[in-house]
Amino acid sequence: MNTQLTTKFKIHTSANEVFEAIVDPKKIGNYWFTSSSERWEQGKKITLRYDEYEAEGVIKIVEIVEGKKIVYSWGEEHGEVSTVTIVLKELDQSTTMIEITESGFKDDDPDLVAKLLGQKEGWVYMLSCLKAYLENGVNDLRASLIH
Repeated sequence: MNTQLTTKFKIHTSANEVFEAIVDPKKIGNYWFTSSSERWEQGKKITLRYDEYEAEGVIKIVEIVEGKKIVYSWGEEHGEVSTVTIVLKELDQSTTMIEITESGFKDDDPDLVAKLLGQKEGWVYMLSCLKAYLENGVNDLRASLIH
């Protein structure tokens, strides 16, 4: 069994603008991570920081299709590698469906349900912040959830 979770949102902007918000280190700090070490490009390892949580992680960009798809893996340093696939489908010039699928969860993990719920919560929150940023210029929702 290959356990995965998928989260979808409709964002009222072009697929290219959504894509750039993700891969451009100058934009990502407006809605997701505090910082990204560089522009996301296929084959690169990117360091992402959450200053509020004093956390840092490294992702490996597996695939990039300009304006359409981003695939990366993360968690290698913790021994639990997940793959995240972000697909952008432009519905019209000003509307994009973004679909994020995360896979690689261990089916025999006794904490699987809690991990899936936590990841789903994180993706819904990230996409809510991305939507607010791209549609309305809101850039201060990021990292508002404090655990």
